Amino acid sequence: MTTASDPSYPAHWEADVVLRDGGTARIRPITTEDAGRLVSFYEQVSDESKYYRFFAPYPRLSARDVHRFTHHDYVDRVGLAATVGEEFIGTVRYDRIGPDGRPASAPADEAEVAFLVQDAHQGRGVASALLEHIGAVARERGIRRFAAEVLPANNKMIKVFKDAGYEQKRSFEDGSVHLTLDLEPTAESLAVQRAREQRAEARSVQRLLTPRSVAVIGVSRSGGGVGAAALRNLRDSGFRGHLYAVNEAATTDLLDGVRAYRTLAAVDAPVDLAVIAVPAERVPEAVAACGEHGVQGLVVLSAGYGESGAAGLDRQRELVRQVRSYGMRLIGPNAYGVINTAPEVGLNASLTPAPAPIRGRIGLFTQSGAIGISLLSALLRRGEGLSSFVSAGNRADVSGNDILQYWYEDEATDVALMYLETLGNPRKFTRLARRTAAVKPVVVARGGRHTPAGHVVPGTRLPDATVSALLRQAGVIRVGTVTELVDVGLLLASQPLPAGPRVAILGNSESLGVLTYDACLAQGLRPGAPRDLTTAATPEDFRTALRAALGSAENDAVIVTVIPWVNEQDPQDDLADALRDAVAAYPGKPVAVVHVELAELVDALSPAGPGTAPAAPTTGPLRARPRPTDEDEGGYAGPDVRIPAYPAAERAVRAVAEAVRYGQWRRANADAGQVPEYEDIDEAGAAARLAALLAGVGDGVLTLSEPDAAALLAHYGIRVLPTLPAPTADAAVRAARSMGYPVALKTTAPHLRHRADLGGVRLDLATEADLRRSYEELTDLLGTPDELLPVVQAMVPRGVDTVVRSVIDPAAGAVLSFGLAGVASELLGDTAHRLVPATDRDAAGLIRSIRTAPLLFGWRGSDPVDTAALEELLLRLSRLVDDHPEVVGVTLEPVVVATEGLSVLSAAVRVAHPPARTDLGPRTLPSY
Repeated sequence: MTTASDPSYPAHWEADVVLRDGGTARIRPITTEDAGRLVSFYEQVSDESKYYRFFAPYPRLSARDVHRFTHHDYVDRVGLAATVGEEFIGTVRYDRIGPDGRPASAPADEAEVAFLVQDAHQGRGVASALLEHIGAVARERGIRRFAAEVLPANNKMIKVFKDAGYEQKRSFEDGSVHLTLDLEPTAESLAVQRAREQRAEARSVQRLLTPRSVAVIGVSRSGGGVGAAALRNLRDSGFRGHLYAVNEAATTDLLDGVRAYRTLAAVDAPVDLAVIAVPAERVPEAVAACGEHGVQGLVVLSAGYGESGAAGLDRQRELVRQVRSYGMRLIGPNAYGVINTAPEVGLNASLTPAPAPIRGRIGLFTQSGAIGISLLSALLRRGEGLSSFVSAGNRADVSGNDILQYWYEDEATDVALMYLETLGNPRKFTRLARRTAAVKPVVVARGGRHTPAGHVVPGTRLPDATVSALLRQAGVIRVGTVTELVDVGLLLASQPLPAGPRVAILGNSESLGVLTYDACLAQGLRPGAPRDLTTAATPEDFRTALRAALGSAENDAVIVTVIPWVNEQDPQDDLADALRDAVAAYPGKPVAVVHVELAELVDALSPAGPGTAPAAPTTGPLRARPRPTDEDEGGYAGPDVRIPAYPAAERAVRAVAEAVRYGQWRRANADAGQVPEYEDIDEAGAAARLAALLAGVGDGVLTLSEPDAAALLAHYGIRVLPTLPAPTADAAVRAARSMGYPVALKTTAPHLRHRADLGGVRLDLATEADLRRSYEELTDLLGTPDELLPVVQAMVPRGVDTVVRSVIDPAAGAVLSFGLAGVASELLGDTAHRLVPATDRDAAGLIRSIRTAPLLFGWRGSDPVDTAALEELLLRLSRLVDDHPEVVGVTLEPVVVATEGLSVLSAAVRVAHPPARTDLGPRTLPSY
């Protein structure tokens, strides 16, 4: 008998998933304790669904059936259930079979699979989620194919198999459709899985941001406190749906003018979203009431969770478990709230007082309430609006990844701004950010390098600079401060992307123009000579100059500098009109304004006022605003033409430079490249070798011996030049004779390994005498042979010494790194990184992105080395670590790249049992 407390119970198969409609379910192994649940589940399934499952009328399960469906060995027979609360809503099982179709054990690698989903939950994607998870379980247990018998009329189940993306065969036998699915993941199956993940997670956020009814639980009768504030903000910001107040001590029908109830159960209507603002110890009761009422999502403002210490962290974990058990999603706890400015919604379920931010094209996500307040205030001061705002607090459930899924397809959001204190799962984040950045900018400010209290996510061992490089690779615009976050967001939300780095500068201050020019050079831009209009310049002079700069084919962007006028007139409004008119006439290039103490100009260049929707999107697929007609040119452009203004040249230039770099990334990544296939890769052989190496190994990391490392790498076409041990001078001579002169003599002691600067390497030893003399010198200088562990290796063609590495970070996943060998590169940190799996474009960019890359391409008349061979090595290593999560670290050092070919002189490989769940496995919510 196996129960959930049995040591043999595979707890790592448990997972929370988001279903197609945005609700959640829990998938877990079926145990002997589930007999009652299984019977209850089966009773709620329609006769038609039962017929499709058993190919005959089957009104009830027999005792023998119940025993068979709840007793599993979790190897040859496995059953999984999708649950909401304690109830089953779907089941799947497989039974391993042999070639004759009868029950079998390993090494048989085929299993028969069957599903049953409760009718009320069909169409929610339950069967698709179960297929993903049972497929992953089967692969873990050595099963490579599923077989299924389906009645021809069971179109829904046939579609589940057809749409999974696996390679499959189909035949019609004895009145049923026989399906065979190859469980090896394919590009198509992975694409299908991620598309389903995106739709489900986006829908779950959409349900939170577009409720038709909201209940605030914990509204005080006195009008004070967080709950009352949230209720007022919802009411005063014009929420379009139904609003309810819940207070167990309510004695009137109204609280703050809103219908009041003593309990949520007393509300005789559906509630889509609940805002919970009660003390932490009372939150479980409120969550249970929401779950029983059918609430879809929660915003928990209550504090006292992970941010308060170990006890609060336990309380937070239990909160997530409870929320998900009802199929709900959670923003918080310790959240600041959510805002959706869509006119048909008008949601301000936050602590931001009314009026809510104006409608705009920026989506804003923060983990910190305080930073959320700061960002909202900064955007409001500069006249910018929002499409949506989420401040997730401890983000125990809904995270930045979920919000990116939503913004990716949200037509109301053109720019994504994110303040993150931790990335949580950087591998998934960069995957989602890369996809989103291909259609709209993603700007990120990180608040710290370490995991703050309350954010229960895997930490990363990667240096912050490496994380930044990986974010840049994914197209993320990484900024250092929240001020820069607003600055860059304003430009991207209102201006088209620049076509290149050429910047025109014009204004009425020569000094401010020179400062702007210097700032452009510091940011890697190509500024033209500043055009000084003099302090006597009129708005018409600005209009004429700006039109000329925008109309010139020599410029990609324009920065206008303005200082106050010295006469009594102050034509700031006229100047704003003149600048907007010029921009309207030439809308294809971005314009930014640098001003000195001209607050009225900033206001005049912003939207007309609260409630005004800014101009249409400008930063989609490298598109610009529509060009006005001839009669429009030169006329009043109106307030919808917005121009961002900055109080310092450096801030404006930084924003323009980020837009330039992002535009360059968009153009360069129009073709993301391919992950090449190599016919000589032996994936199955590598898997078998890893299984043998890890047999009997516990939870630790195993460092392979040099022969084992070389044998593993050989499965992927990576040849490591062999070495022979030389414990004595005579042994060294014998080794050299077997290899042929010339040879190298090297120490392999850990403290001397790869340290040629310490004298532990002797090269080009052409004779026995040279070898014996070098052996004596090494042992006299550095220590005994037992201490040095010397080896002999054949000489290879001279070239550039490089280092290739891959490391598995607990949060970021596999990262591929490259640099030149030597102390100088280590000291300067001249190493480049790419996420795995790397494409051919990634490999080419990787070797060209280090500062010492010119040494590979013929620096100062030297011969260029074989970079094509180097790129192939990087791609083969990327494939190895991507195909086999057991490989947790590889170092190839040195890799000598010659004019033709390369040689890997040494390899270190570390392996371990793979984690139970990775970003490459079946879709699942984070487990906290």
